[in-house]
Amino acid sequence: MKRNALITGGSRGIGLGIAMALASEGWNLAINGVRDESQVESLKELKDEGVKVMYCQGDISSSTSRQEIINKAQDGLGSINVLVNNAGIAPKDRSDLLDISEDSYDRVLNTNLRGTFFLTQLVARKMIQHKSEDSDFQACIVNISSISATLASPERGQYCISKAGMSMLTKLFAIRLGQHNIPVFEIRPGIIATDMTSGVKEKYDKKIAEGLTVAGRWGQPEDVGKAVKSLVCGDLNYSTGQVLMVDGGLTIERL
Repeated sequence: MKRNALITGGSRGIGLGIAMALASEGWNLAINGVRDESQVESLKELKDEGVKVMYCQGDISSSTSRQEIINKAQDGLGSINVLVNNAGIAPKDRSDLLDISEDSYDRVLNTNLRGTFFLTQLVARKMIQHKSEDSDFQACIVNISSISATLASPERGQYCISKAGMSMLTKLFAIRLGQHNIPVFEIRPGIIATDMTSGVKEKYDKKIAEGLTVAGRWGQPEDVGKAVKSLVCGDLNYSTGQVLMVDGGLTIERL
């Protein structure tokens, strides 16, 4: 079976944790990011795992860029068996819900939801085509959303809306692609230690020490990577459309 994965936002943070987990299992990788390839030091680390690694620079909020990303991944790997929609951005500034600008709203939604939707659409078409040509072709899609899909943070409302939308996106594509035996999953990470959360480290250090998570620690990118690895192996295909929480028990209802 071919093992080729395209990971958006895969050069650092959660995306890199996912990439490392798949590389350790022999997956060839197309890593997408917005930085110039010369600035992506993690590529060497991934190649050291002995798999094929290529970099597909591009911004998924751009329709032209989305097509270029897919074309390069297809040309380099031959096909895409797994799409991991991980690319996402946070608001530049946290602000009162009543003060969020249209520009800030559009910036977040264009990447986190609109870009993800239309990239998934393009890749799904390719997957269906490959399946029609090869009955043994295996494919799946994994969407990385957030606990913010259901936990409301009014000071970053546009981010929460984008992740809630990704949850519906998962269900919609799971239904549409079910007839082609292409499962679609959603992973909701909790408080994960990345550059995106570095600015609120002190805040969440305190909350975690006070019992915010059952696990009693920050989540790490490799925690999400292990979850993705468990989904793409094919053992859970009958669970298409479902959500896997990777939040250290943060969202468990407790008294």
